[in-house]
Amino acid sequence: MISLSSLTFAYPHQPALFEDFTWQVADGQSWAVLGVSGCGKTTLLYLLAGLLQPTGGRLLVGGAPLNRPRTQTGLVLQDYGLLPWATVRQNVQLGLRVRTFYGPDGKHSPSRSVPQQPVDAWLERLGIAGVAGQYPQRLSGGQRQRAAIARTLVLHPDLLLMDEPFSSLDALTRESLQDLALELWREQGFTFILVTHAIEEAACLGQYILVLGQAPQRQAQVVANPGSLDPGWRSAPAYQDFCRTLRGYLEEARDGAKA
Repeated sequence: MISLSSLTFAYPHQPALFEDFTWQVADGQSWAVLGVSGCGKTTLLYLLAGLLQPTGGRLLVGGAPLNRPRTQTGLVLQDYGLLPWATVRQNVQLGLRVRTFYGPDGKHSPSRSVPQQPVDAWLERLGIAGVAGQYPQRLSGGQRQRAAIARTLVLHPDLLLMDEPFSSLDALTRESLQDLALELWREQGFTFILVTHAIEEAACLGQYILVLGQAPQRQAQVVANPGSLDPGWRSAPAYQDFCRTLRGYLEEARDGAKA
């Protein structure tokens, strides 16, 4: 699904965040990208979304070079990205309207009406049908994030990228949406990559965890997490053990980069 080969990236007039970085992601896997602030987590996500271009190396998504954003890639941001002047329903329809205008290949095509049925289905599925006529400022943080997820999944992406989507939510809402994200991943079969700074969230959502230390990133440190597929994993003693192990990897990556 995703192949990074000797990838290098630096913002203009800034030190490189990635140097000859290689990483592979298979179809249908769930990954958490975990690292300290400033290590390049969000930059990596924007590279995978086609919003940034590497300054060196090769980046393939779905077997093709990624030269611009893909219509099959969904991106959910930390600040939800909802239009404040549009209702929940209109926000969820937004991606479909854009795809209707540009067509499934991302090029202009004759305008067609936006199909209503998938919008209604996703509003129901994510439990926000009752607030479909409300504006974002009248919603809770959890409802806004559900709207952002619905807007993305209505397009049936094969790759879902999420940038610290639950960090501003209270603990119970955060856990509820984490469980929902896992449930949707199992149902839909998309490849799932979540950027987070929270060890517990990475341990909950990632089959694999990519641990990033201080920049520049030169080698992908991957930690397998087979327990993430077990029912009740969050409440299992092994989950706490894995979180401690993961913390050790993160501290090692941080301190090793400093050395």
